[in-house]
Amino acid sequence: MLRRLLLTQEGIMILISLNAIVIFLLSFPALAQNSWLLAFDFLFLLLFVLEAIWKMRLYGVQAYFQSGWNVFDFSIVLVSLPSLVLVMNPAQDLSFLIVLRLLRFFRMLRLLRFVPDVHVIIHGLMRALRASVMVLLVMVMGNFLLSILSCHLFAEMDPKHFGDPLRAFFSVFQILTLEGWIEVSEGVASATQSAWGGYVVRLFFLSLVIGGGIFGLSLANAIFVDEMTLDNNRDLEAKMDRLQRDLDRLYRLMVQKE
Repeated sequence: MLRRLLLTQEGIMILISLNAIVIFLLSFPALAQNSWLLAFDFLFLLLFVLEAIWKMRLYGVQAYFQSGWNVFDFSIVLVSLPSLVLVMNPAQDLSFLIVLRLLRFFRMLRLLRFVPDVHVIIHGLMRALRASVMVLLVMVMGNFLLSILSCHLFAEMDPKHFGDPLRAFFSVFQILTLEGWIEVSEGVASATQSAWGGYVVRLFFLSLVIGGGIFGLSLANAIFVDEMTLDNNRDLEAKMDRLQRDLDRLYRLMVQKE
């Protein structure tokens, strides 16, 4: 019964779901040291270790690690193993290992393998990331240059946001993401000594919002979405090509009959 539970997708999905519930409950401060929940979490981890051992014996070690999902599952279980030390040696001062308990949250990621067509989603995501690298690199370089420029221009007016290049980099990034840009721009504009200076400052930040925040992010988002949906477009294009070939064949047959 246990062997069947650990070697079927349905059984593993049930165990992962139950373990996710236990991990969720352990996140509550009042339940973080609950002995029953900790025991169940310990039991689930042992079952996952047993699952990996049985699959290696059944399929062979080399065949087991040829599957990307098996490597994914094994890696998550492996990084969770140090937390067993806390259970096996509760009296020992191993406070530095408490942080490793957080690694058990990664076990919930195993539920991803049961998402329908998850391989298509992951493939599209990786393709979209590769296509967006150049755009993201240009945006980072632009943010870097603008942070240096704004630091020299506005360091004395608003040292909170532009006092040094690192603060300026974060402030420019905040403006380009359209998050709190009004507060930043008004803080600098109010520190200028003339009304015209305030207008120039507002125009400068408005240009950043329009050029980088609206058009820049829209371009990056358009490229990302286009690559994510490329598989759907390819299916449609393939169907259109087949339809065009069928129409050409039908046209040639009609011409021959005439």
